[in-house]
Amino acid sequence: MRALVTGGTGFVGAAVARALLAGGWEVRALVRAGSNRSNLRELPVELAVGDLTERPSLDRAVADCAAVFHVAADYRLGAPDPSQLYRANVDGTRNILAAARQAGVGRVVYTSSVATIGIPADGTPGDERTPVALEAMIGHYKRSKFLAEQAALEAARDGLSLVIVNPSTPIGPGDVKPTPTGQVVLDAAAGRMPAYVDTGLNIVHVDDVAAGHLLALRRGRTGERYILGGQDMTLEQILGEIARMVGRKPPRIRLPYGLVLPLAYLAEGMAKISGRSGRLTLEGLRMSRKRMFFSSAKAQRELGYTWRPPAEAFADAVHWFREQGLLS
Repeated sequence: MRALVTGGTGFVGAAVARALLAGGWEVRALVRAGSNRSNLRELPVELAVGDLTERPSLDRAVADCAAVFHVAADYRLGAPDPSQLYRANVDGTRNILAAARQAGVGRVVYTSSVATIGIPADGTPGDERTPVALEAMIGHYKRSKFLAEQAALEAARDGLSLVIVNPSTPIGPGDVKPTPTGQVVLDAAAGRMPAYVDTGLNIVHVDDVAAGHLLALRRGRTGERYILGGQDMTLEQILGEIARMVGRKPPRIRLPYGLVLPLAYLAEGMAKISGRSGRLTLEGLRMSRKRMFFSSAKAQRELGYTWRPPAEAFADAVHWFREQGLLS
């Protein structure tokens, strides 16, 4: 059987491609012309050149596929041109789902994000039932993913066999850009994170997220969402564990939100001038005001999903960054 993976050159998409190949699938990866294909270089995958905004290329890509894993997304915080996020994440999702329906694809797994999941005010972990609305989405990335997920749910209500997975914070090998969270791991390992803010993330190994995609394909209920997460950790704990792993001293300085906010405004202004967003963004800082803790109990119960300790994810990520020459 053949499966199409959009975003196959990316961090999570390449992990899904590896998991599919290990499971005996033939894999076709949708790639943009000129994209960095290093994550697929040693994998026996078929490449389909196309773009989520170009429907004819999607029709060709989904042909003869039994399943589609729509993993591709524009994951940037503080993007200078937010319209690019909506074109890729919302319009692109509608395009690939329409192509899958027309081609008679047996099942679609749509990769959403915990960015679309509500966070309880009492500090307990969010889950698939935690209420949230578009108005609560901080920044254009979260808004675009929320709208894309709504498009996926609508397609499922209209009869498309589709399951949604919501990864938390994947960490591990193959983070080529790297993602904003991968950059945190890289900076922490390189000793470039001397301080931290009071926030938290749910850490999961990217290969566990990929395995969860295949479980969702086989066992997920149409129209349902499944959080694919791991362990809740404060940023202080995350940075401390990475620092100790590479033989550095953990950061001891906790920065108050009010002190970092002016710096974020300054960084945002510089990003508008340069056209490139940096490590510090207003969007990211505002998101950090809440601890982004989540429960994967539903995926564990219904899919048989499991996850490994975060230390393994950090170790694999640091090893991979070192192999790429990004860490001395």
